[in-house]
Amino acid sequence: MATFNYTVDTQPMANELNSVSRHVDVTTGAVIAMQTAVIVAEERAADHVCANVNRGFYSLIRSQISQKLAKLQSEVDSNVMQLVQQKNALLGIKNRMQRDYNMISRRYIKLFNGLNTNLKNRVFELDKPTIDFARKEIDKVSNRTKYLSATIPISQLESISVSQKILASNVKQKGLGAINSMKSFIHEMNMQKNLTDQILINDKGVVNIGKCYIPVVLYECNSDKTEHKNINIVMPDVELSSIAKSVIRNAVYSEFPELEWKQKTAPSQELSSTFSRLVSASTKSSRIKDLSLQLFQSNNYLTI
Repeated sequence: MATFNYTVDTQPMANELNSVSRHVDVTTGAVIAMQTAVIVAEERAADHVCANVNRGFYSLIRSQISQKLAKLQSEVDSNVMQLVQQKNALLGIKNRMQRDYNMISRRYIKLFNGLNTNLKNRVFELDKPTIDFARKEIDKVSNRTKYLSATIPISQLESISVSQKILASNVKQKGLGAINSMKSFIHEMNMQKNLTDQILINDKGVVNIGKCYIPVVLYECNSDKTEHKNINIVMPDVELSSIAKSVIRNAVYSEFPELEWKQKTAPSQELSSTFSRLVSASTKSSRIKDLSLQLFQSNNYLTI
């Protein structure tokens, strides 16, 4: 059998393999660097996503809390306004009941005082001598020891001088009491005269009688859910007695059914400026002030 021997040069192949090995090492380093970069990028992306999720969750919770806070604040404000209206209604009822009570109590006190006086006079007339004795004579008998000086039964020189001294001191005491009484009476008369001169109008004894115009505010309102309308009258307190106020209220109440109410399109300029000034001077929040101005501008009311 024939034998063939060939000599093959593997150096080029080895060189190429060496080149391939270097390229594989470079590729391996590139892959490692890319893997490291991918891990860093994933970490940054994860941190970014977590930060956005946390911020979004915080914003959502804050928004929900703000909405609930605004809702509860509006409910509290409405309840406060309702309580204020109920308070004003109760105060009005209290004042009206107090006026009625005072009027009824004065009426019954006058009636019972008259009955007591009449009954007292009738009882005294039943047995007048006995009553006079009990009210007048008994007092004189009881006070006789105070007004009369003591006398000594034994009339000696010493007893007479002592008796005279006692009588003189008693007379002086009574005279001093009388002088003090006259002094007090004159002083009170002078004080009363000065007070009367200050109160009375000194216009040569002539009192001018004429018309006097008094501003009166009459308003009708409904302050609760019962649709019960309250009529209130406001008038100045200066130079008006209680009798004059009572007469004015009775006159207004009697004329009230004949008054004709008309729709008011817009409030007066003075009223609007006064309300705006009060709202601006208030310490409430801007939301409450804006809502108050909006309610005032959109309000519709009737006027005479």
